[in-house]
Amino acid sequence: MSLDAAQLSILWPALIAGLLVTATHVPLGMQVLERGIVFIDLAIAQIAGVGVIYADYLGWEPTGAAVQIAALGAALACALLLTWTERRWPQVQEAVIGVVFVVASSAAILLLAKNPHGGENLRDLLAGQILWVSPARLPLDAFVYGVIIALWFGLRERLGRIGFYVLFGCAVTVSVQLVGLFLVFTTLVVPALATFYSRHLRLIKAYVIGALGYAAGLVISVVTDLPSGAMIVCAIVVVGMLMAFVTAPRAST
Repeated sequence: MSLDAAQLSILWPALIAGLLVTATHVPLGMQVLERGIVFIDLAIAQIAGVGVIYADYLGWEPTGAAVQIAALGAALACALLLTWTERRWPQVQEAVIGVVFVVASSAAILLLAKNPHGGENLRDLLAGQILWVSPARLPLDAFVYGVIIALWFGLRERLGRIGFYVLFGCAVTVSVQLVGLFLVFTTLVVPALATFYSRHLRLIKAYVIGALGYAAGLVISVVTDLPSGAMIVCAIVVVGMLMAFVTAPRAST
């Protein structure tokens, strides 16, 4: 089934958003996997979401600067907290991250409890609305992601715990509002996991997984009229499994 002009006009901003998220989250995801703190993105993304929900609860303009500051402030506060807990109690850092996620999720539910659109808002936070990404916001998002990527590849060895968590918090804050929490987690973890045992060109392979997953998921979701976020998650996982099967080193006999 061919795509008409109207469908393509929806797809291209969504695809660019997905590629921007992939560009930033793939290297950060590899670091997350190396540190053994896989669920950190869920915790920080959920905290950033609580910042957005609280700003909405106060009646602030949804697309205004105050909401972005609230989300980023919440995410950075969470990042600094996790920096402290990782230094103080490294053995139980993953458990601490889980507790932060549960508390943030509960806070979001409480804030939305009396909102007539609370269920819809919570769904958008989790699954995202990537098909309705505004092209007008992409240049600013691209600039933010570009700064994050430049700092990561340029100063990675000197960033330390605090630098990593701050960059991570900034990236997740932008991404969770752009594509939703589920896609943030998937883009961070699946490409890094699928290429974990890859001996050559790991970063490129991981980028290919993210790019193909977003492209295939978007096209299939539009053609089948199924939810885009969930379809992209499934597509990234399938592409990741295929990449792992094709490129994983074979055991010697």
